[in-house]
Amino acid sequence: MWPLLAFSIVSLAIVIEKALFLRRARIAPPFLLDQVRARLLDAKREEALAYLRQDGSPMARILAAGVTTSERRREVVRDRLEDAGRHQLPLLEAHLNALGIIAGVSPLLGLLGTVSGMIKVFNAISVRGVGEPGSLAGGISEALYSTAMGLLVAIPAYIAYRFLRHRAEVLAVEMERVAMEFLDFLTRSEP
Repeated sequence: MWPLLAFSIVSLAIVIEKALFLRRARIAPPFLLDQVRARLLDAKREEALAYLRQDGSPMARILAAGVTTSERRREVVRDRLEDAGRHQLPLLEAHLNALGIIAGVSPLLGLLGTVSGMIKVFNAISVRGVGEPGSLAGGISEALYSTAMGLLVAIPAYIAYRFLRHRAEVLAVEMERVAMEFLDFLTRSEP
């Protein structure tokens, strides 16, 4: 039971942290690209870089990589944007695997508790016989509580895992879209 309680606390902490982190305004602020484009159109490259560094969002880091290579060929800029994007993806997915593991292992720990409870029941039967229902009830209730606790931890953890994983994927696609739009902007004068 104690490991399941620990799993429930850890999964709740992960869900809260990821729910706060995986917001579009925090990952890919909506007006970021427009602000950077405006500065670059005014030939304020250093100001654009300073703005991106101050923002600090994963999308800002990707765009900063594009700005620093903006005077090179399209392929070089695209490679740099893709590389920067690959470095930001682990931030989106951080701790999600742990949540998935908790969702998968919790029912198994519940099952282990069930087996432990049933062992106690059979030990009680072997020592006292079937005549004492009180000695059997303790082991059976332990078995049922363990199963229920494992499921109570696993089901919300799995739902949160799938939801947050999908949210991370949606944000990754949005970051890629913005990066490609920025690539087109940076290399618009190339043939």
